[in-house]
Amino acid sequence: MAAANESQQQASQLIHDLQDINFVKIALILAATAIAIFVIRRLLPFLAEHGPNRLRLFLLGAVPILRLGLLVIAILWVIPIVFNVTFQNFLVMTGAASVAIGFAFKDYVSSLIAGIVAIFERPYRPGDWVTIGKDYGEVTAVGLRAVRINTPDDDMITAPHDTLWRSNISSANDGARTLQCVADFYVAPEHDAAAVRAALHDVALTSVYLEYDKPIIVVLSETPWGTHYKLRAYPFDMRDQFVFISDLTVRGKAAIAAVGARSVTVPAGVAGPAEA
Repeated sequence: MAAANESQQQASQLIHDLQDINFVKIALILAATAIAIFVIRRLLPFLAEHGPNRLRLFLLGAVPILRLGLLVIAILWVIPIVFNVTFQNFLVMTGAASVAIGFAFKDYVSSLIAGIVAIFERPYRPGDWVTIGKDYGEVTAVGLRAVRINTPDDDMITAPHDTLWRSNISSANDGARTLQCVADFYVAPEHDAAAVRAALHDVALTSVYLEYDKPIIVVLSETPWGTHYKLRAYPFDMRDQFVFISDLTVRGKAAIAAVGARSVTVPAGVAGPAEA
């Protein structure tokens, strides 16, 4: 009985008396935090879209970091108003919260922890083009629990951060403002490979979407059904990657025909060798 009374007394000491809690101050803190987060989530993406291209990824990447910082500040500000924070009380609250969270919200907390890790380790950030599972698209938002990506088909995918614990995340640009695009060509064996390679290089060099500071690479490999060419280049703006690949493909096929080579169709179920 004495132990029960002591535990009840300790629990009652964790929280201030209701008349001592400034609910107006708590409401103002929460409201100010919500408004600040709302402004950040609207203003920084707006500035990223309308400002210099080199600042776009920096501004988008600052959104989740600032949001997390504001939430931490608000929580640390509110806790002393509601709770009687001492070292002993802190241990009691931490132990009770750990047990409750561990049983009731294991998966959710796992995603939250992974989200915090993702914000600081930055395997993906707003503006990156990533592959998560079978989904490829642009990261539009990094929340505390999940990341949202917009696919080329304009589908919005929400993936929990705990994907980090069980699968690889592929980032096409990893924070850079452009990414490598690849156009594939399949040519019959009887042709002048040097001429085709030079023609494909000129196709990329004359594209209106090209980033001229990045290299243009043409690689090829022989297969039983012909020669596989890969034209690798970088668009000026990575959001143009699909029209860039289409431009390279259309003009590349014309260039191959112009040098007297003949395109072939890869037989169904046949895969070419791995290429660097």
